[in-house]
Amino acid sequence: MTVMRPLIFVDPHPRTEEMVFTPDVEAALGRMGRIVHHFGGRAPDDLVESILDEVAIIIGQTAMDRDRLDRATNLKAIINVKANWEPNVDYAHAQARGVHVLTVAPVMGRPVAEYCLAQAINLARGFVAADAAFRNGSERYMGAGNAGAYSLFDAPVGLIGYGNLGRALTPLLRPFTSRIAVHDPFLSDGYLRTQGLEPVSLDDLLASSRFVFVLAGVTSENEGFLSAAKLAAIGDDASVILGSRAEVVDFEALLAEADSGRLRVAIDVFPEEPVPADSPWRATANTLFTAHLAGGMASTYAAMREMVLDDVAQVLKGLPPMRLQRAEPRQAAMARSR
Repeated sequence: MTVMRPLIFVDPHPRTEEMVFTPDVEAALGRMGRIVHHFGGRAPDDLVESILDEVAIIIGQTAMDRDRLDRATNLKAIINVKANWEPNVDYAHAQARGVHVLTVAPVMGRPVAEYCLAQAINLARGFVAADAAFRNGSERYMGAGNAGAYSLFDAPVGLIGYGNLGRALTPLLRPFTSRIAVHDPFLSDGYLRTQGLEPVSLDDLLASSRFVFVLAGVTSENEGFLSAAKLAAIGDDASVILGSRAEVVDFEALLAEADSGRLRVAIDVFPEEPVPADSPWRATANTLFTAHLAGGMASTYAAMREMVLDDVAQVLKGLPPMRLQRAEPRQAAMARSR
């Protein structure tokens, strides 16, 4: 009797073939099972339906509602390679059926943390402006050039959110300061204290932090929670680093605070991407902009591919996944990342 090898469906849009399906990955997956793949957009429904009764592993953001999950009787895992939770999966029903729903989000922690640390130091010390001044001949030397500078050393720091990004950033901050406060309504105060962190209310964090790192993902309950009023509560001349999702903040109000000179701001994510060439955002003063560059490096995608291969092998052996993040159904269902 011929034993059918497990079917692995690769449907990773908006990830490209170069990001997730390099020749070594194709070869490794091919040793584990049969591969069906689709690139250049979300897989059409007729393709999904054609493999539904055989598929064992989905690598991508394929829509899997309750009906599809019930018909996918061989499905063992869904692996989101966008590093978020899509609202097109019935997470509770997947868990009830014993289907692992996983994300590669942990792989983004280290590069985004590195970005956050670098931008915090740049904002506080003014190195980007100093470079521009040197190039146009208006530089000031030593103390005069440092008139507006301040240091991360011994500064009070606030982390809004303590997920993958917060856990990766904290070890980078510890050589600079022990004064690290966290606001995360999904975590208990006791747990945060075991991590050597100070749990605080959002208002206390905003009022007391010289550096504010916005690391929270966007959910159906927290969209825009950093309102204009909340931003106004941040102390004058503080540095704010937006490293997670633009939707958690009143974006226009944040830019206005920077443009007025009251706050120093670093931004890597935007409500609209790509940002239009004529967007007035580009003219905002006291702001360091990057175009969603914090996490997506070649080394990040290589690490992501390695993690996916590890956990696909684990799951196909009937073992628990070890490298990727598991969905907690309630929180995953609330996620609203683009």
